[in-house]
Amino acid sequence: MKNLFMTLSIIAIIGFMMINIGNKTTVAKGELDLLTMASVLQGENILIKNWTLHAREKMENLQTLQEVKAFTNELQAKYPDWEWSFKRSEKSWEAQAIIMKTDTQSEAVKVLSTPTNGQVQTYVIYEAKGQGWKKEQSELAAELNSKISDIFRGNATIFSCIQGEFNDKMNKSLPDTATQLLAAFNATEIEALKEDQFISASANSPLFGESIETNGNKMNMQLGLRTQGMGAKTNIVIGTPIITIEY
Repeated sequence: MKNLFMTLSIIAIIGFMMINIGNKTTVAKGELDLLTMASVLQGENILIKNWTLHAREKMENLQTLQEVKAFTNELQAKYPDWEWSFKRSEKSWEAQAIIMKTDTQSEAVKVLSTPTNGQVQTYVIYEAKGQGWKKEQSELAAELNSKISDIFRGNATIFSCIQGEFNDKMNKSLPDTATQLLAAFNATEIEALKEDQFISASANSPLFGESIETNGNKMNMQLGLRTQGMGAKTNIVIGTPIITIEY
């Protein structure tokens, strides 16, 4: 089982890299997918334990290290309370900032620049993490949208993931539970790996706008379910457009 989880994590990381090359999501457009996922999961009596939002953008307009540093100075001026650190080597220049918003929520931003053919390639990465979930998260949504709009220049790839568990012990089989969850997202299963105590499924849901192609089919969500058997707790991981955390 551990080998299976490791294999799926590697698959997710490869998919994550592929999406970063070819797929863009417009930031701050409508409701964040993270909130949509949380709302559906809570409607299915699922306890949300952890959540992450990861966004990144290749900064095409930053051509020199001086421009990268000027952009970083702007970010530092916007977030002076964050803990900033800088690192430089022969191959890269990096700035990173971290803040603990609360005991259960943190944010981080990284600016990573590498020289290529006399110019620099620069990526900006933002990540927010939290534990638990309140039913009303309009304030969190406003904060995340504001940060994304402030940090990025218009186009960023956004990944959202949630880990949780069913509040009650499940008396359904794992395949039935997976079918129930896919139905809650109005999702069509594209492909799946099914074991006795583990299911990983890729699907396409109209609740999420962006999608990638896999074997000629569009998908925009992944679902992972794990249990110890009938009557035991069932753990769930869901991500859009893919799962980007280990599970």
